[in-house]
Amino acid sequence: MKFSQLPKSLKEGLSPVYLIEGDDAFFRDRAVESLRAACALSQPALNELRADGEALKGDKLLSFRDDLYTLPFFDGKRFVRVYEFYPGEKEWEAFSKYCEKPCETTVLAIVNRGKKGVDLKRKKGIVYVDCSREEEEPLCRWLFGLARHTGLEIDGDAAPLLVRYCVRDCARMKKEMEKFRLILGEGGRITKKDVEENVAEDAEYKIYELTQAASRKNFAKFSEILSDLTEKGYDEIAALSSLTSHFRTLSEVSSSSLPDAELAASLGIKPYAVQKNRETAARFGRERVKEYYLRLYELTCGSKRGAYQKTAALYAAIAKIFFG
Repeated sequence: MKFSQLPKSLKEGLSPVYLIEGDDAFFRDRAVESLRAACALSQPALNELRADGEALKGDKLLSFRDDLYTLPFFDGKRFVRVYEFYPGEKEWEAFSKYCEKPCETTVLAIVNRGKKGVDLKRKKGIVYVDCSREEEEPLCRWLFGLARHTGLEIDGDAAPLLVRYCVRDCARMKKEMEKFRLILGEGGRITKKDVEENVAEDAEYKIYELTQAASRKNFAKFSEILSDLTEKGYDEIAALSSLTSHFRTLSEVSSSSLPDAELAASLGIKPYAVQKNRETAARFGRERVKEYYLRLYELTCGSKRGAYQKTAALYAAIAKIFFG
């Protein structure tokens, strides 16, 4: 289930084992706090445990598994959370016995940022809570509500810009909203200009803007963004790799006849992104996109093995994209 569905699920009751997984730290923390609140602990010092998943190997994993059967003291539940727990097949074989027959009075939350080891969300006995970053539209709706809760208002064109600048990171957006309350005061209104002047663009979003400027062959905008990135210490090889990755995606999209949804699944991107990339690739033409990708790939590999200086390789890539 998505993070937004968790509150409704908890009204129906607690499950013994949860996997809270995703790249949004705000959602992960909120999910943990929701589970903790649902346990209604009056004696947290006795009935709450936190563990480091990286340390659970061999006998320590078996001991942790057996301790989950400990009964609560003066409470109806125990709440146990383990962070960054990525068992391999061998570890899972030992731990899976608990998930098959869990303790009814223990609520176990496995809290992971990414996906390593066995795919826990597909394992029997585990309730999966998806805490990955949301798309722009639902996050804008969330921002409007967050602004009201903070005592502010936000303009319709300011919300999506803030989402993009923060690269859909809810934890960062919440901090930015608290900053705006200090700047604008109670009842203040956040405009697009406020976001542009007071919120630093995430490097990931700047790279997105860089690749989009390359796709549009907007040399002035591309140069402005690249200059800003390099002044802040962004490496030329990283910029070249990002451009290479972008044109590789354009090449793969333009040469595939799969439907958007299927191609999105195989590339690990959203169907909307496939659609927009297909439109971009169509402006270049399939052969031209492939030509750009192969040249940029050659420059990237050459710079990494020392055949080209990194600055020269990046400039050669720019010349190919804009003037080749």
